[in-house]
Amino acid sequence: MPFLYVRVVKAKEANQTADSTRYAKLVIGTHSIKTTSEKGDKDWDQVFAFDKEGLNSSSLEVSVWRAEKKKKKKEEEEGQGAVDEEEKCVGKVSFDLQEVPKRVPPDSPLAPQWYTLEGAEGSDVMVAVWVGTQADEAFQEAWQSDSGGLIPETRAKVYLSPKLWYLRVTVIQTQDLQLVTPTPDLYVKAQLAGQTFKTSRMTLGSTNPTWNEDLVFVAAEPFDPFLVVTVEDITNGQTVGSARVHVASIERRSDDRAQPKSRWFNLVGEDDKNKPYAGRLHIRTCIEGGYHVLDEAAHVTSDVRPSAKQLTKPPIGLLEVGIRGANNLLPVKTKDGTRGTTDAYVVAKYGPKWVRTRTIIDRFNPRWNEQYTWDVYDPCTVLTIGVFDNGRYYKGEGSKSGIGKDIRIGKLRIRLSALDTNRVYLNSYPLTVLLPGGARRMGDIQISVRFTCSSWISLLQAYSSPMLPRMHYVCPLGRAQQDILRHTAMRIVTARLARSEPPLGLEVVQYMLDSDTHIWSMRKSKVNWFRVVSGLSKVATLARWLNGIRTWAHTPTTILVHIVLVAIVLCPTLVLPTFFMYAFLILAFRIRYRAKIPLISMDPRLSCVDIVTSDELDEEFDGLPTTRSADVIRVRYDRLRALAGRAQSFLGDLAAQWERVEALYNWRDPRATGIFLVFCLMASLAFYVIPFEVFVLGLAFYYLRHPKFRDDMPSVPANYFRRLSSLSDQIL
Repeated sequence: MPFLYVRVVKAKEANQTADSTRYAKLVIGTHSIKTTSEKGDKDWDQVFAFDKEGLNSSSLEVSVWRAEKKKKKKEEEEGQGAVDEEEKCVGKVSFDLQEVPKRVPPDSPLAPQWYTLEGAEGSDVMVAVWVGTQADEAFQEAWQSDSGGLIPETRAKVYLSPKLWYLRVTVIQTQDLQLVTPTPDLYVKAQLAGQTFKTSRMTLGSTNPTWNEDLVFVAAEPFDPFLVVTVEDITNGQTVGSARVHVASIERRSDDRAQPKSRWFNLVGEDDKNKPYAGRLHIRTCIEGGYHVLDEAAHVTSDVRPSAKQLTKPPIGLLEVGIRGANNLLPVKTKDGTRGTTDAYVVAKYGPKWVRTRTIIDRFNPRWNEQYTWDVYDPCTVLTIGVFDNGRYYKGEGSKSGIGKDIRIGKLRIRLSALDTNRVYLNSYPLTVLLPGGARRMGDIQISVRFTCSSWISLLQAYSSPMLPRMHYVCPLGRAQQDILRHTAMRIVTARLARSEPPLGLEVVQYMLDSDTHIWSMRKSKVNWFRVVSGLSKVATLARWLNGIRTWAHTPTTILVHIVLVAIVLCPTLVLPTFFMYAFLILAFRIRYRAKIPLISMDPRLSCVDIVTSDELDEEFDGLPTTRSADVIRVRYDRLRALAGRAQSFLGDLAAQWERVEALYNWRDPRATGIFLVFCLMASLAFYVIPFEVFVLGLAFYYLRHPKFRDDMPSVPANYFRRLSSLSDQIL
């Protein structure tokens, strides 16, 4: 991506006054920019980078200006002594852009030269002019024409998520508690920064209650200094005592083989002077390094490494992403209240590394041409790329704080397992965003991706290894606990990145991490329902095919199935070889239908954005707690109850089928179980006489019998099963 670089170092004049200040002005067509004003012989030493595609002239003019302080005549006569500045052009020098030399790193920087100013004898300016790319060393420090100049919020940055650990606190017991009530209702509360977890309550007359419960926290480096553990009595609402544990002194472990040592801590009352000793607390603490702390949705995770560095395996490949540009972006805000504009930038996230491109100001077809790399430790991970409009560099009038929010333009995900190794994918993908008014296509983004792998053995071995570290399987965390910890980790990452300079906005991090996946949405419920129906439709297709064979809809096919059944019974050893050979032929035949371009962009049709109503969208964008009126909430609540009622009935019917199976052997219905008992005895005697192959063949022929030999009423086994009792009649 070509840029015109201009380095203005300093200037010298033949006649220079001591109280005058100088600055240089650069003019290329309609582009005009000034350097800082300096006194005396001080240097400017500033670099300016002009995007060559945006230039509308073939010449560059560098002029030196002098500002002298003068008193106004009228005020001087009155003795007020007011000072005014008079600007005067010292001289200028012009450059033909066609003659500017090109420089490509790793060439050394171009040395600046003295140029004589036209119209000023004895005055010179030191300037260096060259054509380079954004890979030039001077690019980061330069004033950039397409990024708004020297604005920190528009520069490209790399961010790192904080390193996260699980902190486990095992509350064992207490001793010598100084209690006020004779029958206290006690629990232990532990607090780390903004996280608070409690044990179960224990009501007893003894002063030595025992819990043996685990409390798990998410701790981020650098750790908070103290973990506060408190014993509270809910009977009188008072604190029995508290203890502070220094987090830096907590032992770290990387597996389940070594159990950390437990410790006793003296409890101190609320008033340290009047109650310096309130009992003892026995706890076991450790920082778990064998887990991977999930900070994003599990289905789009980009990192599965454990927290302990010594457990991390070497990388198996390298991911290279080139963010080239975007096309036909829609305006998302107004500039000066007259016209629409977009100041777009891109954020890419993989593992703990976040990258942010520079912001291209006021362009609907921005070009970034920036490349980034990541180490890959697992091929079944996902890279997330989001496009946003920068609202933080501009201190708009609509924001009371003076800082706006970044507006989402679109997002796409790249699953590395869908990419061929050592192949470059260069394509444009649509950007679709869900707004309160519905889904809207905001434009296209052009990216290039390459996943390189040096060892096929390491890549294939990754498919045989567990997805998560070992501790997730030997000491698993509960599903509800895992969700709580994941959302806590999201909040920690969001808060840390918001403290960077320039900050990565809260709305950006939440959009990239999908932090709202747990929030109720009618649209997402429809999506999941249609996904289930789509999966079950394959089973329904197979059932319709079997029913067509059973009803002799196509006589040759049914006869062929009879022949296949006879072959299976006579040659059972060929069943599995034939099945796997058939599967091999089908997969080999369908390889030519494989998509040449992996599906990376979001699918609006799969997301059900075309069938969602405006009220359902308004409900999805409504925050917690709700801000809508009571009438709207009543309608939505009734709709949710109706939907939940259907789901409740479906779950009840599903549970009843399993309870009928259980009723066969638990004698809930003595007569039904007695019938099944006699059937089992007769079946055991019959199978001693009838070969199994004959039984299978006879059962299959009976199932495939011609419709003229079939009754319209349900079969005897179906009638028997439906008459079995379930627990539905015992529910209040």
